[in-house]
Amino acid sequence: MNDYTMLMDMDTVSMQKLFGTNDAYIRKIENEFGVSVINRDGAVKISGEKGNVKKVYRLLEELLQISHKGTEIEDTNVNYAVMMSKENEDDGLLTMDENCICHTISGKPVCPKTLGQKKYVQAMKEHMIVFGLGPAGTGKTYLAMAMAITAFRNNEVGRIILTRPAIEAGEKLGFLPGDLQSKVDPYLRPLYDALYQIMGAESFQKNMEKGLIEVAPLAYMRGRTLDNAYIILDEAQNTTEAQMKMFLTRIGFGSKVVITGDASQKDLGAGTRSGLDIAAKVLSGVEGIAFCNLTSRDVVRHPLVQKIVKAYEDYENKQLQKGQRMQRYTRKKGK
Repeated sequence: MNDYTMLMDMDTVSMQKLFGTNDAYIRKIENEFGVSVINRDGAVKISGEKGNVKKVYRLLEELLQISHKGTEIEDTNVNYAVMMSKENEDDGLLTMDENCICHTISGKPVCPKTLGQKKYVQAMKEHMIVFGLGPAGTGKTYLAMAMAITAFRNNEVGRIILTRPAIEAGEKLGFLPGDLQSKVDPYLRPLYDALYQIMGAESFQKNMEKGLIEVAPLAYMRGRTLDNAYIILDEAQNTTEAQMKMFLTRIGFGSKVVITGDASQKDLGAGTRSGLDIAAKVLSGVEGIAFCNLTSRDVVRHPLVQKIVKAYEDYENKQLQKGQRMQRYTRKKGK
């Protein structure tokens, strides 16, 4: 019922950004809140139920303000703004935009885009060791890389060390061409991609040649003490218990550590326990260590990825509940 109307003055350029290609963004907002949003002589007219009209007005204001600050309006932030507005969250897009970490080589700001990401970034600022746990697309590694590069540029650390287990390679490394670095590079490629985007290929190469940035498989960490460094262990769900313990005991003075992983995507052999799972149990509650659990709500890739992650989460929860019911039934029957 269109019983309430609000007008928002807006120039043509801003309106084009806000409405999206073929009015896709504004159509989504209309459908989600049951309102009508139309262009009316240099202003946007919002009509509908009073509460929803006010929510949409505030939502559009936030989208415009982050756009004016240089953040591109896209599916991701529109979807998240809608979700937060419908759930009456006080932390809107503006509070995310205020937490800009750095800018990419092309000038695009790198900021947390969800409440979960905001808490993750805050944890990295406040703790020596942070575990970033969650599904693909939640920005675990990318935000950690942005924090590491920012700390390096600000001389808070003397070097950056990026590592991940090359477990997918296993014994097949010997069949790949080139030296050992060439053999493991394919497994470290996602780390290189993030570095190139934020730091730029030329700057990365110069710092790598000086030994100030190191990208290496986890096995290279054994026997070392890592002082005054920002260290990121990626794909930590593929570490064994011994590997995780080895890595954590390498940490020296003046270092920051971020460990990222997705417990649902292990490539370990059957019967091998994940070092990430064990660390989460052993280190929970230890002062100076933070655990940040990101979920499907924090996925910032294509909206369909968020739906896929949510569908798998629902399926896995149902399977877990089914297994628990079966265990209870078996115990009762045994009695």
